[in-house]
Amino acid sequence: MRPQLHKLPLSPDISFIYKNWECEYFDKPWHFHKEYELVLIDNAEGTRFIGDKVSFFEDGDLVLIGPNIPHLYRNHEDYYKKMNLVAKSRFIHFTDDFLGKEFFELPEMKMVRRLMDKSALGIEILGKANQYVKSKLIKMDDLSPTKRLMSVLEILVYLSTSKDLRPVLSKAFTAKNTTDTDRIDEVFQFIMQNYKQEIYIEQIAEKLNMSIASFSRYFKHHTRKTFSQYITEIRISHACRLLMERNYTISEICYQSGFENQSNFYRHFKKNTGIIPKEYKCRFLSTAI
Repeated sequence: MRPQLHKLPLSPDISFIYKNWECEYFDKPWHFHKEYELVLIDNAEGTRFIGDKVSFFEDGDLVLIGPNIPHLYRNHEDYYKKMNLVAKSRFIHFTDDFLGKEFFELPEMKMVRRLMDKSALGIEILGKANQYVKSKLIKMDDLSPTKRLMSVLEILVYLSTSKDLRPVLSKAFTAKNTTDTDRIDEVFQFIMQNYKQEIYIEQIAEKLNMSIASFSRYFKHHTRKTFSQYITEIRISHACRLLMERNYTISEICYQSGFENQSNFYRHFKKNTGIIPKEYKCRFLSTAI
């Protein structure tokens, strides 16, 4: 399996791809493609990697990913333990010219063009916009190809004026094509399998037959972050998921997320989220009632 540039299959009788996907777990590796991707998580939890951003995802997560942005959705560990869990998502892939080479240059499409340009940093879709797009995607299952096409345009027009959008990536991020994504995918797989315990950079550097200095440069080039920063973000993402479950104490979450002590956990959690774990848990529980 070589997770490099993905060339998505497109039938000659359609101009974009719509898919309602169901599987045991998301198995697509770290990859990128020339198409825009609008992806809705119907039923799944885990960690998403989009460019330089690591985040927890759950049901209803909705993102517009621009062309050539590397990304990976990985379910949490229960999905890989044959526990009869099902991961579901819906997604649309379309190119810059799927409605014609000059369509998005029309004066009437100016706002949509801006939306597509903004997707170069990824766009998280929240609030009322999330509910609107989710409803449109679900209804597309029963539509004819012509009406599906109209729905895609309606979604883009709606989003182009919505205030419920948030960039996923830092402004410093620039999408770069790479033919070396198999190695960085191996790194991510190693991190996800070992982040709950102490991870030493020497381990993965040796695994890739690289010096520590070379690996550090290589990793930062691909992720825009240091190895330790990235692992910390994975651990915080996992901790956030556990905080949403009522049956874990903060002390248990600290050690289950790979932190060696609570002081270190609190410091990193507040740095990454802006609040302490107890406040995060209280905020979630208050909105879940």
